[in-house]
Amino acid sequence: MSRPQTAQEVWGTLRSGNANFMAGAPAHPRQDADLRRSVAVQQTPFAAIFGCSDSRLAAEMIFDVGLGDLFVVRNAGQVIAETILGSLEFAVEVLQVPLIMVLGHDQCGAIKATMDSADGGLELKGKFIHNLVSRILPSVQRGRQAGETSLEELTVRHVSDTIEELVERSEIISSAIAAGKLAVVGANYRLEQGEVELIAKKGSL
Repeated sequence: MSRPQTAQEVWGTLRSGNANFMAGAPAHPRQDADLRRSVAVQQTPFAAIFGCSDSRLAAEMIFDVGLGDLFVVRNAGQVIAETILGSLEFAVEVLQVPLIMVLGHDQCGAIKATMDSADGGLELKGKFIHNLVSRILPSVQRGRQAGETSLEELTVRHVSDTIEELVERSEIISSAIAAGKLAVVGANYRLEQGEVELIAKKGSL
């Protein structure tokens, strides 16, 4: 596999790999011992993925790529934090990836917990869980004000809002988009079908 160099080429590679995964015929590229030794010297990923920590959302598997291909950052509900911003800025400024993907998924427990919290029904006690929920709550509130009530609609809303926050808060990322060096896309993964759907983007794709 030739290494994709532009955001368009990266998106095409990810779509092709996801099609393999959906079809149940993954190629499992770049996972051999020689490759493992070669990437130990230096990493050159072609994309950064900021996704949910859900155990069913393994980026290298659903995009059928290998070692050294993706720079992956995850937390429950793909919630922006300073450490997330720093990691993604590192991917852009140091690793020079041409594409960042914010990846949500259906049946997200973090979004569901936030909906429960908005309704006064969150029973979880962990204070840091509540902190995480509070970061997602503005998306749920904005969505409901716009008439969005389903878990899927609010998940899509949160992915789009996360992209806006990412671009707004990081000058490194917004400048790279303006210079045509980077695209940021939002996508939603369907757990049962295995399909990744594009739902938002910033920059040329």
